[in-house]
Amino acid sequence: MNIHEYQGKAILKSFGVSIQEGIVADSPSAAVEAAKKLQADTGTGWWVIKAQIHAGGRGKGKIVGTEQRGVALAKNLDEVSTIAKNILGNTLVTIQTGDAGKQVNKILVAQDVYYPGASPTKEFYMSVLLDRAKGRNIIMYSTEGGMNIEDVAHDTPHLIFKEEIDPRVGLQPFQARKVAFNLGLSGEAFKQMVKFVTNLYKAYDTIDAAMFEINPVFKTSDDKIIAVDTKLSFDENALFRHPDYAALRDKTEEDPTEVEAGEFNLNYVKLDGNVGCMVNGAGLAMATMDIIKLSGGEPANFLDVGGTANAQRVEQAFRIILKDENVKAILVNIFGGIVRCDRVAQGIVDAYKNMGSINIPIIVRLQGTNAVEAKKIIDDSGLKVFSAIALQEAADLVKKVLA
Repeated sequence: MNIHEYQGKAILKSFGVSIQEGIVADSPSAAVEAAKKLQADTGTGWWVIKAQIHAGGRGKGKIVGTEQRGVALAKNLDEVSTIAKNILGNTLVTIQTGDAGKQVNKILVAQDVYYPGASPTKEFYMSVLLDRAKGRNIIMYSTEGGMNIEDVAHDTPHLIFKEEIDPRVGLQPFQARKVAFNLGLSGEAFKQMVKFVTNLYKAYDTIDAAMFEINPVFKTSDDKIIAVDTKLSFDENALFRHPDYAALRDKTEEDPTEVEAGEFNLNYVKLDGNVGCMVNGAGLAMATMDIIKLSGGEPANFLDVGGTANAQRVEQAFRIILKDENVKAILVNIFGGIVRCDRVAQGIVDAYKNMGSINIPIIVRLQGTNAVEAKKIIDDSGLKVFSAIALQEAADLVKKVLA
């Protein structure tokens, strides 16, 4: 689960991580009031206005139909209001949103930490994430922070450092010092970076995060180390332990069909193909998508109905799949273990009748307990549903209906 920058910064601050202070706003007038409060609290005379969407590249992205970028500097209150008007309620297109872009409903009005004429200052890159190959968390960091970190990783990979964390002992003090040393820091800035890294990893470990990305980590002219931008995502499998963080979810930033599926406890991910998939079990889902590709089609989704494939769940799964206009056929591939195949088959027939006319072919492959009885139910239904028992038979039917 992803959250917004302002939410991530609030979490980091609660763990003692220094951040660029800011106030979220949803209107130009609220943005001006936020700027005034920041000026009173921090002394800042300039403000950074940041679009709040779940996508990177905001600094280079543009509001549709304008030259307004998703991150902009305001040097007075009039500019705060103007930039807020240009961004709020409009669509921001970045390298990560695709051409469709995302509507901006909130902005973050933040203090300007790049004091005019101040020197020296420096931007670093830092992230904390799981190295799945090694099964350990790592801190990945670089002296070359900022908007072009992807280019740094591609062109100068030797400038990317990694610190591996032993799960038995956690982050050790010498490792935090090593990070600060490799970043070329000394004196007060060195001490501040050690504290920053220590608190950052503590936050990551405590909240069951999937990833932290701080770009840039900024060294101010007076040797403070602060998080200027924050990208934070949670491990959804651990959110039951953190209901307060689960409440931060912004459904408007997610695919509405995936949100709807989640409300019915269906695991759904939209893809770009032409054959809808309905299965029970993640492994079977992967095999089903392979079948579709081998048959000349492309999977349009990943949809796992779970172990209780009753008529209601099957009907809702059909409705969700059919929201995709690119779907030309649906392959239902269910293994009946705990759930009997004949009950699943009856659920499919009932769902089909409840929904009325479905204008695309449906291939149903049921294997396991009472699979033969299930095939008979499908065959005798009189509906435009093709039944199969063997995997190859299902693949051949997919190929046939797509021809």
